[in-house]
Amino acid sequence: MTDCFVRLGQKLGCVKKPALSDRKVYVGNTPFPGEDVSVLHTQRFPNNRVISSKYTVFNFLPKNLFEQFRRIANFYFLCVGIVQLIIDTPVTPITSIAPLVFVVSVTAIKQGYEDYLRHKGDNEVNNRMTQVIRDGCIKEIKSMNIKVGDIVMVEKNQEFPCDLVMLSSYDKEGQCYVTTANLDGETNLKTHLCISNTRKCQTVNDFQHLHAHIECQQPITDLYRFIGRITVTTNAGEEIKSLGPANVLLRGARLKNTPYIYGCAIYTGPETKMALNSKNKGTKFSRVERAMNSFLIIFLVVLLVESLTCTILKYVFVNQSVVKDKLWYVPDMDTESELTALRGIETFLSFMVLFNYFIPISMYVTVEIQKFVGSLYFGWDIEMYDEKMDQPAKANTSDLNEELGQVEYLFTDKTGTLTENEMQFRECSLGGDKYMEVDNILFEKKPGHDHGRPVTQMTKKMEDFFTVLALCHTIRVDHPHSDLTEKATDRKFDYLGMSYEYQSSSPDEKAFLEACRRYGIVLHGIHDDRLEVTFKGEMRRYKLFHVLEFDPTRKRMSVIIQNEQDEIYLLCKGAESAILDRVTPNLKEVTLQHVTDYALLGLRTLVLARRLLSPEEYSEIDRRLREARNSLSDREAKLEEVFEFIERDLVLLGATAVEDKLQDDVPDTIQSLQRSGIKVWVLTGDKEETAVNISYSAGHFKQGFAELRITQMTSTVQCAEVMTRLKNIKDHASIDQPFVLVVDGASLRFAVKDHSDLFRSLCQSCVAVLCCRMSPLQKAEVVKLIKNSKEKPVTAAIGDGANDVSMIQEAHVGLGIMGKEGRQAVRNSDYAFAKFRFLKRAILVHGNYYYTRLANLVQFFFYKNVAFITAQLFYTFFSGFSQQTIYDVMNLTMYNITFTSLPIFIYSLFEKSISQEELLQNPHLYKKNARNAALSFKSFIKWNFLGLWHRPVHVYMITHLYCRSMASTSTCIHDYTPLL
Repeated sequence: MTDCFVRLGQKLGCVKKPALSDRKVYVGNTPFPGEDVSVLHTQRFPNNRVISSKYTVFNFLPKNLFEQFRRIANFYFLCVGIVQLIIDTPVTPITSIAPLVFVVSVTAIKQGYEDYLRHKGDNEVNNRMTQVIRDGCIKEIKSMNIKVGDIVMVEKNQEFPCDLVMLSSYDKEGQCYVTTANLDGETNLKTHLCISNTRKCQTVNDFQHLHAHIECQQPITDLYRFIGRITVTTNAGEEIKSLGPANVLLRGARLKNTPYIYGCAIYTGPETKMALNSKNKGTKFSRVERAMNSFLIIFLVVLLVESLTCTILKYVFVNQSVVKDKLWYVPDMDTESELTALRGIETFLSFMVLFNYFIPISMYVTVEIQKFVGSLYFGWDIEMYDEKMDQPAKANTSDLNEELGQVEYLFTDKTGTLTENEMQFRECSLGGDKYMEVDNILFEKKPGHDHGRPVTQMTKKMEDFFTVLALCHTIRVDHPHSDLTEKATDRKFDYLGMSYEYQSSSPDEKAFLEACRRYGIVLHGIHDDRLEVTFKGEMRRYKLFHVLEFDPTRKRMSVIIQNEQDEIYLLCKGAESAILDRVTPNLKEVTLQHVTDYALLGLRTLVLARRLLSPEEYSEIDRRLREARNSLSDREAKLEEVFEFIERDLVLLGATAVEDKLQDDVPDTIQSLQRSGIKVWVLTGDKEETAVNISYSAGHFKQGFAELRITQMTSTVQCAEVMTRLKNIKDHASIDQPFVLVVDGASLRFAVKDHSDLFRSLCQSCVAVLCCRMSPLQKAEVVKLIKNSKEKPVTAAIGDGANDVSMIQEAHVGLGIMGKEGRQAVRNSDYAFAKFRFLKRAILVHGNYYYTRLANLVQFFFYKNVAFITAQLFYTFFSGFSQQTIYDVMNLTMYNITFTSLPIFIYSLFEKSISQEELLQNPHLYKKNARNAALSFKSFIKWNFLGLWHRPVHVYMITHLYCRSMASTSTCIHDYTPLL
């Protein structure tokens, strides 16, 4: 009984659920010899059913109605409709209920259809047939019936139905290739592998004799993190092997270039990483929507005041003796003049019903439809279509259209956003000397000259340098002519009659291997656990022991290899900040100077080093690595500790410099945005000198700007002192002197954490800010810092890679570039397009039109309802506060739904008060809508004053004309208005 109450409390949220321990999964749901079957039931796992729908047939009506009536306007009209059914209402309840039913029905149909499509997609996935090994044979079952522990067979081009630990593959090396475009947007193929103990399991009989269990962490959202280990029973006993992300195949990924694989299901249904990452992002609200809600509250208050005032005036009026005498024809006049609590409430509610059309119920539906249709214009804009990539612009949401016209701060990534992300190997520092590439030929670079003599023969130091480039990377080599390989899209070349394609998520690494190829060093791939490389036609084979790269934020990677002379080397490459502190003093100073020189040219740099390991050293390294990788607790920390032990006493070989060109029209776009009043910040992971150089070439910084720098801070006290000094310099400088700020990631950590107000103030006083050496999380922190400032400015963030997702989601408006780093930024953005230059049109043209049209639509809705119901207010005085309506039922019912909605709706779709050309040529016009100017309180008062003015003009003009026409035959209408 106690357990029942505990479970009930956990479901209700009253009792905290206990933390789950690591899970233990038996492969094939087969216990070890000697173990009881009951061990399979110690943990309960969900089925593999996918549910992305929001409603069911049974809960659609109550759930949808509940959600709709959480909206203030809908709930208000529901209350008014109920009141009209209860009291002696002055107008028929149809006048309130019919518009409400129409609005609610349209929204319900729209949401119901969207959910029907989700149900349809769910059923397609859940009923997809999948092959599993059960009862000693391969069976076809529905995907939703897969259980944790099942051995699943997936064939080429099929999606993985759940998260699997790979057990074996058709490939004799135990590898397979997958694409994760549905997960993170990355389009390049990724290599996954299985452990050697299960690699040979290729038949049902093999798996019948396999006894293994997997221990792993409970499901987490991180797509790139997995910690586990597998225990396999062999004739020699139990053997434990570590499992990492490379051993896991995630649901939603697709098998490529491999006929089939077998895997053990570890996470199913709602526990798969895809499901955990499919939850809705935090809802973003535009300034216009917030203003609408504020104005609606004001109207509700005014409505209550009007109703209360008219209620008081009625009883003042009917209790005057002169009134009683003139209204002798009204039955029960004495009773009508008696004020009781119940009668007072009924009268107040009657006036509320009479004036309730003050609230524009159809405004929300009209706004939603206008936004949806308006978002289509974004994708239809031929000027934002990229022919080379065959990519039109894309609106992932219609909720934030008008926010494009309100941007005050733009945060942009550099690589792939401002630049092409297409790297070309240009120069290198090698053994203390500089070399440069000209027309695919390597030349010595002499001081004061473009280049010296060409390199005709490689020296030993050159060979060592390019060996590291050829072997230390994450590139996979494809052989397109193989019958197991599909046509790929990456760069391809032929060598000695053999065709190769290099596939990697890093364009830098592709540039390095292509440079190696030009100099006669060709990587052929991995065969029998050995890297095969041709040096000037001579084949060399290197045994690959370990790859040391568990976290990209380390900014370095290493591999441990053994050459044909049985020498074991640690090869390492990375940013100079991550490598130079680990090398011996030789060449350190000169290489650092060369790296700085390259950065000033705007080139991206990496430093290369290596270390010769003795057999004893390697044995110790191997032992430590295996221990850390087999750990289920704190594996990352233990691996980092081992990496620190390994990556030391390195021999510096040199540095590389690759060029990433600016995209077309980047300077013009940035300068136009700055002229429009938008402050542009560049947030990048590149080193300081490279980033500063790009800022100048991109027009982000200009000659004559005074530079302020907060870099290389080592303590919070030092950071505070530097910022205070810079703030004083800025405050005492000439008002005409523009300042720009440069800050690095290390200093930013102190500035944001301990001195956020001072840092924010300094940044906002500068015309442009450049943040370099930043992590993805720091990018989001900077956006949040400005977003939550006292002024509450509207922020936009633009990027092209997975490392930009955090800032894209943090900003009010997220913009994605369809670049070469996959599609994760695009999938998480609100709006996306192929090139940075399209941003100018997106903001200056579409943003302006979206905001102007919607702001006028909203103001007009409030205006027309004020003008409409004010006549009823005036008529109340003429009718002796008798709660009589001036309008017939049809007018009251159809006024908002059709009579006045269509003209403004058409206006909101096609109005162009300023031509596109003029908006692009005069970016300063963007400023006129800044800070929600068209929906400011002042503008709101102006529009509603017009409504209050127009209606009395109409009412009293008609009254005057009517009285003149009646003057000769009857008494003027004013004679029947006792109060007037």
